[in-house]
Amino acid sequence: MKIFHLSDLHIGKQLYFYDLKNLQKKVLQMIIEQAKVHRPDVILIAGDIYDKAVPSGDAYDLFDDFLNQLADIRPSIPVLMIAGNHDHASRLNYASGFLKKHRIYVSVLPPQEEGQYLDKIVLEDEFGPVNFYLLPFTKPGYVRHLWKDKAVTDYNSAVKMLIERENIDDQERNIIIAHQFFVSGEDEPEKSDSELTYISVGGLDKVDVSCIERFDYAALGHIHRPQKIGQEHIRYCGTPLKYSVSEEHHKKGILVVTLGEKGTPNQYQTIPLVLKPDVRSIRGSLKEVIEKADEDNRNDYVSITLTDEDVFRPKDQLEEHYPNILEVKIDNQRIQAVLKEDDEENMADPMEAFSKFYEDMNGRELNMEEEKMFADILESAKQRMEREE
Repeated sequence: MKIFHLSDLHIGKQLYFYDLKNLQKKVLQMIIEQAKVHRPDVILIAGDIYDKAVPSGDAYDLFDDFLNQLADIRPSIPVLMIAGNHDHASRLNYASGFLKKHRIYVSVLPPQEEGQYLDKIVLEDEFGPVNFYLLPFTKPGYVRHLWKDKAVTDYNSAVKMLIERENIDDQERNIIIAHQFFVSGEDEPEKSDSELTYISVGGLDKVDVSCIERFDYAALGHIHRPQKIGQEHIRYCGTPLKYSVSEEHHKKGILVVTLGEKGTPNQYQTIPLVLKPDVRSIRGSLKEVIEKADEDNRNDYVSITLTDEDVFRPKDQLEEHYPNILEVKIDNQRIQAVLKEDDEENMADPMEAFSKFYEDMNGRELNMEEEKMFADILESAKQRMEREE
């Protein structure tokens, strides 16, 4: 069985303040053309269809056109998709009954009642059935009420217990589609700037891959860089487009997974998705950066770092050569000296740093009573941190 694994389309997303509608339209069209050429048996979309819970009209139209073109391919290709953390369940679920008639299956919430289970779609190939389990983005609060005698304390226990309650036949081939922050023990997937905002500080949303390793393939969404996590058959396919400068070196594409007979290794390949304009960074003097502009790259979305010691209104000059500037940063000896000084101050003893700050603000040194008061605050903070660790 040949599978197209996609995720994190983020339709409607902007790059800084630039509208990516035309680029997204291009990449979706490229996916359709590749589906016509490679004829996958199924297309999986592992969440974050839209970038916002309330998508714009243009975003709806773009995705509607994409689905319509996929549905027109003959023989028909089933499409299985789940909601991600960016998607609004009821909005993504709109017209799901109609879509199902065209073999487009949408799952937007985990089980909500005791007798409900994960949405399961069964497809067949020459080796028999393949069971696809659809696990939309799940928070502990979504499913805690399903267990009266067990505690769902975090994301890991929520996902683990949801899968344990499924009647999974390990003699058959099983695939899970999920949109969570999966880790393998202490190993975490490599993240990009574009998704860091949505990953919890302190790792509260981590889910260990041990709870999904029994599946023959795990089609994951949420992380924007294509990569495996823990084992070969547990993979993030990444985004089809670059959504931040930190993704400039990512090789974007369609992950193609070929599932053979039960017990045989899966086969993996990537169909590249190369689009212009690109997203990239440039570093150098103003003169050097301007000299690098040519007809092939001048329309790229660029983050520019200038190394000149003195430069007057650089963006005005740069915009004549690069119309899609994301940001202009300065990194020269003067800036580096300031940063070094700040680092040295940050490394200072807290009491010493506060005493200096107090003196700068008030024109006098701390007296003994004030010094003792701040020392007590520091000790209290230290003890609290030790308890939390």
